[in-house]
Amino acid sequence: MKIRVVSSRDEIISLNPNERVVHLAFRPSNKDIFLLVETCPKLEVVQLPRSYKRTISKSIEMFLEMQKVQLMEGDVWGHRKDINEYYTVPSSVIEKIKDMKGEGVPAEEVAEKVAKESKLNSKMVMYILNLKQIE
Repeated sequence: MKIRVVSSRDEIISLNPNERVVHLAFRPSNKDIFLLVETCPKLEVVQLPRSYKRTISKSIEMFLEMQKVQLMEGDVWGHRKDINEYYTVPSSVIEKIKDMKGEGVPAEEVAEKVAKESKLNSKMVMYILNLKQIE
């Protein structure tokens, strides 16, 4: 699974309209969020660092909810945007999620355990867990 890393508002208009998961590495304004949703109609998740997520207005949270876009807190640790514009969730993490799901481990327990072992937020693990591709 790939997460598109956007490091400036200028990049939003050049995004692929098929992007589903986007990490904003800058503090977005309401206008930036509207433009992002307009540019990427298939958007499912917007991930922000903790400090930026706290500054998002309630109206934008409600807007994203109405658009069925999840707003998540999280980081893409160690990612270098100058090398690749996508952060790829390691296949070992995906395999661990698949294995635990296959063993019948409850979703909350999978999310908690994988989040501790990887650098992913538990909500992102839950999102991956619910993807149809990993069934």
